[in-house]
Amino acid sequence: MKCVVTGGAGFIGSHLTDRLLAMGHDVTVIDNLSGGRLEFIEGHFPDDRFNFIKKDISGDGAIKELKGADIVYHLAANPDVKLGAENTKVHLKQNIIVTYNVLESMRELGVKNIAFTSTSTVYGEASVVPTPENYGPLMPISLYGASKLSCEALISSYCHTFGMASWLYRFANIIGDRSTHGVIFDFIQKLKKDPAKLTILGDGRQSKSYLHVGDCVDAMLFAVEKEHGPVNIVNIGSEDRIDVTAIARIVIEEMGLNGVKLEYTGGTRGWAGDVPFMGLSIERMKSLGWKPEHNSEESVRMCVRSLLSKKA
Repeated sequence: MKCVVTGGAGFIGSHLTDRLLAMGHDVTVIDNLSGGRLEFIEGHFPDDRFNFIKKDISGDGAIKELKGADIVYHLAANPDVKLGAENTKVHLKQNIIVTYNVLESMRELGVKNIAFTSTSTVYGEASVVPTPENYGPLMPISLYGASKLSCEALISSYCHTFGMASWLYRFANIIGDRSTHGVIFDFIQKLKKDPAKLTILGDGRQSKSYLHVGDCVDAMLFAVEKEHGPVNIVNIGSEDRIDVTAIARIVIEEMGLNGVKLEYTGGTRGWAGDVPFMGLSIERMKSLGWKPEHNSEESVRMCVRSLLSKKA
């Protein structure tokens, strides 16, 4: 297959690129490198089946590089949930407008399949946990979650109007090697600066599902293989949760530190728009035959070790 991965030099995108090439597909990565890193994909440059295009796809004009693609894995986005409270336009431009541009280019060029990385934050503060895909109404509390839900709606409408097919992945917290932001990355950076103290946003009781990026990519590809409707929505996460204080203690342990003082900023949320408790029902994916190999704690430990080994 000919695959295009937007945001393919990013954290999840680069792992997906690795896997697609290993499966024998041709892969074109489109990335402006605002969040992605060339080092994540440069090992593929000698491969004739790989092509990298540095490009900002938030502007006007067709994305001609999509022509002839069998499927577009659309991962290009600004993934920083907290940023929306400081810059209200960033998720509009980098998530919603970019997704519209991808869809409109697909329509013009006759490309029919899109797989999109959405998020658990579209559910907002769900009253049902673990939360299934048919939960509603969807009321996100962050601009990031709102932008991803808007993208889902655009994709659904394009699929039904123009005969496309889509796979919409509602992710838990995806972690692992090449992470460049998030709670684990932040804790490591803080402790390297001051190994005696760690400041934790909120009360440390925020409890969420975490999934290793390897399991995540497995699930993404599995869903495309098994689901064949016009709009296929699947939750991708682990079957358990872990709280922020437990994550902090794992990071401290893996860094070999002792006597670290934990300080909390207070309140139930880490930041404006933070969902303190999140767990996804993955019964739909399990019914198709997929389940994660690692639970939340195992995923956290694997992530910490990989980031420390790379001197993140």
